[in-house]
Amino acid sequence: MLETSSLHARYGVQIHGVELAKVSADHGYPEIRRALEEHSLLYFAEQQLDDAAHLALAALFGPREDRTIDTENPEPAVSLVSNVKDDHSVYKPGEKKLLDLQANMLWHTDSTFLPVPALINILVGRVIPPPGSFTEFVSTRIAWADMPDSLKNQARDIFLVHEYGHSRRKIDPQLAREKRFNHWKKQIWRSLWTNPENGREALYIASHACAVVGLSPQQGLELIDALTDWCTQDHYIYSHPWKVGDVLIWDERAMLHRGVPWDYNEVRILSSICISATSRDGLDQMRYQPS
Repeated sequence: MLETSSLHARYGVQIHGVELAKVSADHGYPEIRRALEEHSLLYFAEQQLDDAAHLALAALFGPREDRTIDTENPEPAVSLVSNVKDDHSVYKPGEKKLLDLQANMLWHTDSTFLPVPALINILVGRVIPPPGSFTEFVSTRIAWADMPDSLKNQARDIFLVHEYGHSRRKIDPQLAREKRFNHWKKQIWRSLWTNPENGREALYIASHACAVVGLSPQQGLELIDALTDWCTQDHYIYSHPWKVGDVLIWDERAMLHRGVPWDYNEVRILSSICISATSRDGLDQMRYQPS
């Protein structure tokens, strides 16, 4: 039995007394996976998780996501969410890397623009600026359960179109023209993801959502905005204050998240690994099958 304490009154837990570097398929992982299915957001403090341990932990959940678009320049196994250049200076306002980070400050679900979306993200706090740094979360499972029928009826049994460049275009049109934001064709996913372990529904939406199948462009965007606004009301938000050694694991099928701006003159480094969803995670029922 895991020892836990609540993060938000209705979702998310901190798990105490677990060393993630020592978790294996038959020691700790089954309990952590059950907690993820139930609570959607897990927090582990004061972890000693280097890149090798980070990768080993991630592999327990499934296949690692790879966003490589150029075989001569493969994506690193562990992605850095960082404002630091190779020469150890920081990116300045207006530079593309910083604009990309700012796009992550829109409410989003990772990887909805990929042919295979993410199941989870495992994010580790490496360098945290002294003034503080935060990431905010909401549960689209809880928000969906609370949603009024007038809005819920518009969102059930529909499909949303997702495009990477759409979220970047909200920040800067030039950024959205870069190759990596236009490499994958638009993806279409069902609006609700039903958890196969417990049958609970969650709204599946993101800043990458750019249209609704069967609606006009304007109607689609208006519905996407209305759904996002409902889910991201203040009383649904958990804001995580980062500390070095923190590890967050969240269910991409049932959560929205966003970064919060910090003083970009201060170094911040988080390391991230996304794991792709599979059939056992409910992926097959999310796919669009045109009639």
